[in-house]
Amino acid sequence: MKKIIDQLQKIISDYSEKLNRVSEDDFSLKPIPEKWSRKEELGHLIDSAHNNLRRFLVAQYESNPKIVYDQNLWVEMAGYRHRSSKDLVALWMGLNLQVVAVLKSMPEKNFSKQCDTGKTEIELHSLEWLAQDYLRHVSHHLHHILELEAIPY
Repeated sequence: MKKIIDQLQKIISDYSEKLNRVSEDDFSLKPIPEKWSRKEELGHLIDSAHNNLRRFLVAQYESNPKIVYDQNLWVEMAGYRHRSSKDLVALWMGLNLQVVAVLKSMPEKNFSKQCDTGKTEIELHSLEWLAQDYLRHVSHHLHHILELEAIPY
C-alpha cells in the first residue's frame, strides 16, 4: 500500500499544478453536447474520490458493503460546469489528500477486506485492489483532461 500512497501523493502534487494552469475557457469547453467538459471530467474524479473514500472507510468495519454510483447523474446533479476550475482543483486536491490519509492509517490486516462495487451484479474487490484501480482511473482521466499521452483504463 505504501507504493500506492506514494504514487497518489505524487499525482496530487504534479497534476494539481498542471490543472491550475488550464484556462477557465478551456476547462469549460464541451467538445460536443453529449461529452463532458474538462470541468465535468474533473468533477467525475471528485465524485470518484468521494465514493472511493467511502469504500476505504466503510469496508474496514462493514462486511462487503455495496457502494456504487451513477457517474453521469452525479456529474449533472453536482453542477460542476457552473463552478470555477480553481475551486474544483482545490476540492479534488483536498479529497485526494484525505484518501491518502485514510490509506496511510489503514491497518495492513484491512487491505484484504472487500467492497461490492457492482451496479447490477456483485463485484467484490479488496481495498488494496480498489486503491490500485483508483490510481489507474485518476491517471487515465487526468491525462485526458490535460491532453497528455493516453493511459488506458
